[in-house]
Amino acid sequence: MAITTTTAMRGPMVLKDWAQLLLLGAIWGGSFFFARIAVAELPPLVLVLFRVAIAALALQLYLGLRGPSFRLALPHAGLFFLLALANNVIPFSLIFAGQTELGAGVASVLNSTTPFWTLILANALTSDEKLSWNKLAGIALGIAGTAVMIGPGLVAGLGGPVWAKFALVGASLSYAVALMIARRFKGVPSPVIATGQLTASTIVMIPVVLLSHGTANLFSASPPVWAAVLALALLSTAFAYILYFNLVASAGATNASLVTLIVPASAILLGFLFLGERLELFELGGMALIAFGLVTIDGRLVGRR
Repeated sequence: MAITTTTAMRGPMVLKDWAQLLLLGAIWGGSFFFARIAVAELPPLVLVLFRVAIAALALQLYLGLRGPSFRLALPHAGLFFLLALANNVIPFSLIFAGQTELGAGVASVLNSTTPFWTLILANALTSDEKLSWNKLAGIALGIAGTAVMIGPGLVAGLGGPVWAKFALVGASLSYAVALMIARRFKGVPSPVIATGQLTASTIVMIPVVLLSHGTANLFSASPPVWAAVLALALLSTAFAYILYFNLVASAGATNASLVTLIVPASAILLGFLFLGERLELFELGGMALIAFGLVTIDGRLVGRR
């Protein structure tokens, strides 16, 4: 596969793009706190349903009050269901399946391969996001940084069946496919894309949950758990996906996928700042590698190739 540089390629991200990327990474890093509380009482698939359904309802209300009209989504209904499958239903299911056998460290590293798969797909399917040496090197540094940041726990979690590892890689590939689908919504406002995806995800998840869990005890969680669910739905899903699709439109699919490199680092930093968790030297080293990887991808300080 040739590495090319063309006049049609996107330039480096502007300050607004970087701000959105870092904010999105912080929000999704923080989602681990809310999820940790919620899964104590809610089965994973039920949590997924509540997360997407509440977020979809909130965004439908937002569009109804502020606009733009959700009717802009109707001509793209089929595409929204594809996006829902690729960005929510399939990867969530694969991640849940894989994590029954693999530790969180291995899962984080495999999830951080999303930018690599996105770059490969974007090179094949787009005219403005081609392979370049700085992108390949930066993504490699980011994946390595994630591995270093996990530290000794990564080695301890390297066991487990091959199928579970393929499941996590499959989830990353599914996210990359979703980014290619998201590029097709040209001219559709980000809130409409987020609402359409989450509405379609809700429609898909309702029968899945009813078949797997029924209706018994669906709403029996404690108030702290419901607070965590609301935070997941409103902040880490509704608001986050508006940011995400806005970033795809302004910075491109490959750059938007870099959030998967930032999420583990932000989760560790938030744990240190708000939960009193210890910050290890290898974690700082991994974060430094990730930061250098992002700078390399940007290309302005190290020279674009």
